[in-house]
Amino acid sequence: MIFSTNISKTNRFQMIDKKLTDEFLELVDENKKLIYKVSHMYCNNTIDKKDLFQEIIANLWKAYPNFKGNSKVSTWIYRISINTAISWFRDYIKDNKHIEYTNVIPQMKDDSEIDDLHDWLYSAISNLGKLDKAIIMLQLDGYSYDEISEIIGLTKTNVATKINRIKLKLKNHLSNN
Repeated sequence: MIFSTNISKTNRFQMIDKKLTDEFLELVDENKKLIYKVSHMYCNNTIDKKDLFQEIIANLWKAYPNFKGNSKVSTWIYRISINTAISWFRDYIKDNKHIEYTNVIPQMKDDSEIDDLHDWLYSAISNLGKLDKAIIMLQLDGYSYDEISEIIGLTKTNVATKINRIKLKLKNHLSNN
């Protein structure tokens, strides 16, 4: 049986695009704390944190139509967020380029909403290298060594070794401050 519809080709694309946009915005809203965490780890001031947050959202949007669901959504978001943060930081240091995006993007929390304990921990983590920051954030979020190795691109053994060394660095930093 053939069904006929009065929806034009243009209207069908707009409906698909609207559905895709709504799905994406819901996905971002559900995972904005994860995105915020990455932007907070790689930037020191509020303006840069917001810029990086927006850059991550833009890169997630570009990649979203190609997300096939072969990994957990949070793993996919972490991978893109961390890669974006590292690239953004490199470009920022190199030539200070920034792009502004629209207000459609969900807003991240203001610094005033972060409690002292988080500030203390983030301060210690900010002294780590880029890779160590990414690894410890994933570990703190409860990712397994296998998942971290998949996201970061290291072996499980290497991830375990790095986590132990990172913990020692953090312990030393926190006990001295």
